[in-house]
Amino acid sequence: MNNSYYETLDENFNEALNLIDKDLTHSELVQMLLNGNIPQKQLAALRLEELTSKDDAAALLNNLVGQDGKIREAVSLKIKELAADNYYKKYFYELDNETLSDYFLAAIIDINGNICRNILDTIIYFEDNNIFTGLFTNKLVKLIYELNDKIKDFDFQDGKYKVNKEVFKLYWCLEAVNIYYNKIPLSDLKNIIKTSKNIDEYTIREKVAKILTNDIKDKELLIIREELKNDKNYYVRRILN
Repeated sequence: MNNSYYETLDENFNEALNLIDKDLTHSELVQMLLNGNIPQKQLAALRLEELTSKDDAAALLNNLVGQDGKIREAVSLKIKELAADNYYKKYFYELDNETLSDYFLAAIIDINGNICRNILDTIIYFEDNNIFTGLFTNKLVKLIYELNDKIKDFDFQDGKYKVNKEVFKLYWCLEAVNIYYNKIPLSDLKNIIKTSKNIDEYTIREKVAKILTNDIKDKELLIIREELKNDKNYYVRRILN
């Protein structure tokens, strides 16, 4: 790497140090989210303590995807923190549900697992928004079908990055299914479980088993639950036994 790369790192680090100790108003923090560089946006997200409008919520949401990983992780953490408070959550509800569902779906398959977890923890607070959950689960189901179609023919012994990448996405998508399993049409839920439980990657079957620990009444799914109790992998069996 050339010297300019390290000079930029030093500049960003020094700027971050200066921002930590600087008194900044709420308005200044929001402006940094809108127009700042990497350290400014990261620090602004971490230091933001409240939302005062849907524009504030939008400033956070717009930094959840398509930004440097440091920004995305800080923003995902702040969204989770603020969405836990009903007073602040209302500002996210004022945003366009189509956009909100797109951003949250993209975030749960982020390459950074901390971001995936933060947003999965966040969508729990949005269960009462039927418009959002309807849009989100429809897109989630479509994505899972696409991923399962790609993964079903993978050779899991070849260790290729594309295998790991698609499995990683499906892993987190199934976590989302576990959260919203009762909001997904039963026919889709059954198709997802039937396909995913046959994937020769135990972490995926673990997620399927976790979904089946919920209050499932369907006979076909109960049969699959009994089947997975005898899975070849200990970690899958342990979830259901």
